[in-house]
Amino acid sequence: MAFEVTPLPYPDTALAPAISAETLSFHHGKHHKAYVDKTNAAIEGTDMAGATLEQVIAKARGTNQGLFNNSAQSWNHGFYWHSLAGDGGNPTDELKSMIEDAFGSVDDLKKQLKERGAGHFASGWVWLVEKGGKLEIGETHDGDTMADQDCNPLLVIDLWEHAYYLDHQNARPAYLDAVVDGKLNWSFAADNLNRGSTWQYPC
Repeated sequence: MAFEVTPLPYPDTALAPAISAETLSFHHGKHHKAYVDKTNAAIEGTDMAGATLEQVIAKARGTNQGLFNNSAQSWNHGFYWHSLAGDGGNPTDELKSMIEDAFGSVDDLKKQLKERGAGHFASGWVWLVEKGGKLEIGETHDGDTMADQDCNPLLVIDLWEHAYYLDHQNARPAYLDAVVDGKLNWSFAADNLNRGSTWQYPC
């Protein structure tokens, strides 16, 4: 069964002005779709045709760079759409307590996410993950992913220019301010924490 582009879990205007409907039309409708289409084409007729996207990523890592890049980017984008919300809300009590233990406060975590995102060289992703009962900020470069790593991803922020250029030009810090301060989906993060295992890409 072929993978599909994860539907946006909100109207395409829900993230404005942090992320406009125009950006989403290109980012979701073209970039994400291209990764999914290339993944499907690469696995058609192979022993991976019936695998989950997570299984494809794990098998392709280190053996098939083209397939890895496209499958990992498909997963990252699906996870990214769910990491955002029109009204991000606030962390649950359990998540807030873990954030305070790891970073001092929710505001301190937000500051560190912005700093790590702004300081990340070139394209990539900045993640909030749970590992061994503790929260950490992680980074992956280019198309790399946390989907098959020894951690439980809670949220991710896309740092590729196509995520923000139409709205903020080259000002990545402005994009990070807008997303981190009001569009992170803390309910999704809490769901991932409570699940205790890595989110699965919907087939």
